[in-house]
Amino acid sequence: MNITDFNMEFFSLTGKNAIVTGGNTGLGQAFSLALAKAGANVLMPSIMPDDPEFTALIEAEGVKAAYMPADLTQPGLPKQTVERCVQEFGSVDILVNCAGVSRNKEFKEYSRTEWDLMVQVNLTATFEISHEAALHMIEQRSGKIINIGSLYSFLGGQWSPAYAATKHAIAGLTKALCDELAQYDIQVNGIAPGYFATNVTEKTRSDPERNKWVIDHSPVGRWGDVADLMGTTVFLASKASQFVNGHILVVDGGFLTR
Repeated sequence: MNITDFNMEFFSLTGKNAIVTGGNTGLGQAFSLALAKAGANVLMPSIMPDDPEFTALIEAEGVKAAYMPADLTQPGLPKQTVERCVQEFGSVDILVNCAGVSRNKEFKEYSRTEWDLMVQVNLTATFEISHEAALHMIEQRSGKIINIGSLYSFLGGQWSPAYAATKHAIAGLTKALCDELAQYDIQVNGIAPGYFATNVTEKTRSDPERNKWVIDHSPVGRWGDVADLMGTTVFLASKASQFVNGHILVVDGGFLTR
């Protein structure tokens, strides 16, 4: 491609079809709405109840939206989810692996049950739905897979050994899939969000000491707004990032620099 060929249409997702796991809640809403605003149809498999108001918000962008109740740790559900996207929209061009859980507890009190749950949700489900989506992307010789990591893809993760372990693994899986799928013009990248103001972080934000620590540690001096993730999502899902592959893009306001 010549430099004169580049234009802002490279950021458009018009006609693309996306799956955003956990896409109807928390950070997932930012990913889903960002893709919709760029022109993509969005399927949202989630264990959370349907949110008709949010679905309507996506459809207001002039695209199609669909909710699917799905526990992706259950056998067959990842395959069914991908098939639903293909049947309803015609293809699967973008997969955002957002669904995840966290359990905070000292390592000496951590149980095998808690460990297994987090591995199943955060890592195994991501592997399985990525595998199913990749089969379609390989056939069409194009696709974007975006795995949602964390600052704990890089940090130790005190009081959350399973979360840190699975998010480190997500970074490794991202690189491994890039290494194998790039030959089919499939880009596999990750987003590692920093500290964002969501329901999940409400307890931390309501604790004056912990809230101050987060803000003081961040060069921008604030928590992230979920909207801060939207531009990154569109970039990694679009043609504009065609030569970005196997990368974990940190969106943290500079948190890791301190």
